[in-house]
Amino acid sequence: MQEQGCELSVVLPCLNEAETLETCVRKAQKSIDDLGIRGEVVVADNGSTDGSQQIATELGARVVPVAERGYGAALQGGISAACGSFVIMADADDSYALDVLQPFVEGLRGGADLVMGDRFAGGIAPGAMPALHRYIGNPVLSRLGRLFFHVPIHDFHCGMRGFRRDRIVALGLRTRGMEFASEMIVRAALNGLNITEVPTTLQPDGRSRAPHLNTWRDGWRHLRFLLAFSPRWLFLYPALTLITVGLVGLIGLAPGPITIGDVSLDIQTMVGAATLLIIGLQMVALALVSRAYAARLGLLPRSPRLETLLDRFTLEWGVIVGILMGVAGLLAFVVATVRWQRTGFGQLAIETMRLPLFGMVLLVAGAQVIGSSFMLSLTRIGDQ
Repeated sequence: MQEQGCELSVVLPCLNEAETLETCVRKAQKSIDDLGIRGEVVVADNGSTDGSQQIATELGARVVPVAERGYGAALQGGISAACGSFVIMADADDSYALDVLQPFVEGLRGGADLVMGDRFAGGIAPGAMPALHRYIGNPVLSRLGRLFFHVPIHDFHCGMRGFRRDRIVALGLRTRGMEFASEMIVRAALNGLNITEVPTTLQPDGRSRAPHLNTWRDGWRHLRFLLAFSPRWLFLYPALTLITVGLVGLIGLAPGPITIGDVSLDIQTMVGAATLLIIGLQMVALALVSRAYAARLGLLPRSPRLETLLDRFTLEWGVIVGILMGVAGLLAFVVATVRWQRTGFGQLAIETMRLPLFGMVLLVAGAQVIGSSFMLSLTRIGDQ
């Protein structure tokens, strides 16, 4: 529970950090004293077996045991137990500037809900960050974060950040692993919180053991999270590209083959175009269903445009449109069969396959529309 007058809690997730924990706690305590504010240091212990808990207690830090393993789980336990209206989190490996908390506190006092540290602006000491992280992983993931969610952050994965405790707790963050850092930024941005960035430094950590971070596993988990929270980039935009290419191919080749230089595009290309179109239509359905379901769960804010679309395009309309598309597809097959009958049901020529291809696309698309309409209606149960 929050104590009256407690302004700042510094939360340090800890799993066997005996080598560096004392330094981190002392730096944070000194910075709090230098700022002249009432605060505390909270060590969210994730099951240490090296005496980290005793070290923290002897230094006057508050130890919060967190049974569930994981970086995110430890932080959530520490944040929940923090007494401060402001929280600053950082790793307990002595790599972050815990002795320089002032920029984060000033940002929070100035009205920011989340103040991110920017290690690239503040300075990264030699050996503090692997080259793969510094020049590829972090810049790429940060750029994707800015692209997907329009977040003005240049160091998306900085582990040192400050925030208003009540605003972040209200988001209901759910991840328990390393992707917790990404979820905090994404959910804050999607919910319209005020996010700013301040320079901070990064030094080589003081541990003799290897870090808990796994480059490829944790990098993939961050990327997977960014994609999962952006159905537009995961499904919709690729789907629109596939649909455009598929339609151009189908319509362009409907009258007959097209020759471009030495290359001849014919029925085989139409089959490929039809495949792209069908995949694209399925991905559009996945984009709509996943977006509506995520909003239903509270993972993403509700989209006014999607709500308006679903209000107008009801389940009944979806079924009607799907049936009409299916009937059109069947008619295409009937017409093709009649033409085949007129030839005495002889061997089919390549040219006769164009109309059945359109029929196949219409039948499959109609079935997709009906199925997707039912799925979308499930996300609306209780809203009307």
